[in-house]
Amino acid sequence: MNKKSYHFYAMASILCWSISYVLSRFIMGEFSAYSISFLRYIVASIALLLLAPIIKLKKIEKQDIGWIFLTGAVGFFIYMIAFNKGLETVNAATGSVIIAAVPMISSILSSFIYQEKLTRLQWLASALSFLGVLLITLLPGGFTINYGLIWFFGAAFCMSFYNLLSKRMVKKYAAIQVTTYSIFAGTLLLSIFSVSSFRQVQQASWLAILCIILMGVFSSAVAYVCWAKAFERAENVASVSNYMYLTPFFTSILGFLLIDEAPGWSTVIGGVFVLGGLILFNSKLAKQVKIH
Repeated sequence: MNKKSYHFYAMASILCWSISYVLSRFIMGEFSAYSISFLRYIVASIALLLLAPIIKLKKIEKQDIGWIFLTGAVGFFIYMIAFNKGLETVNAATGSVIIAAVPMISSILSSFIYQEKLTRLQWLASALSFLGVLLITLLPGGFTINYGLIWFFGAAFCMSFYNLLSKRMVKKYAAIQVTTYSIFAGTLLLSIFSVSSFRQVQQASWLAILCIILMGVFSSAVAYVCWAKAFERAENVASVSNYMYLTPFFTSILGFLLIDEAPGWSTVIGGVFVLGGLILFNSKLAKQVKIH
């Protein structure tokens, strides 16, 4: 396969993550932010362990174990706690705006760390997509201000650093290997919440438990494996991370299908801007003239 085949993996990740917004909000009344974080990744770890014979994991070299734990800490431990803490007080629309800043943050960080250069049109495309996210969330008057915003900003920075760390690791190891070991590391760190989490499971409804399982398998294991695979095939960090602009759009669609919340005109109009920006960013024209 050629490098452009990363599109499928990136889209699969976004779809899996989009549903986690809806499911996480749905079970907030039965599980704490910390319990959702731990339970999602203990399920993900079990799923990956069952697939271990197929995945054929190779041993991580000693000098890279620290990098694996750092990737797990940033991408699964800190990020997941910050994300769920944000959802406790911030609506999904507002949270999606902040998380949508990840491509911008990733691009800026990668320009310093990896010396990746973006063209003027790519920066314009990123701004166009972010404008679409704002239209989706701001036009209905859904933007709220509270301390949960701080948690979401922290989550956005964690995801940006995770993107950069993943790009570094997949140069040496297979994407599925990096993601699997990072999830194991993140789950190990999240196990400090295991006692309270299992206590809440005993009191939870079967539907809430099913949501946890779905998020663990698809929004965690499958999504991150595909995300790492996308970085393995893409030519730069921004090409993959820009797909995160689609999350609010798909979250609105899934919200309509699962909990009967019809998307308004802001979602339709904003979605056009998001998709337009994404197409422009990945076009041949946008990659021709470098900024520097």
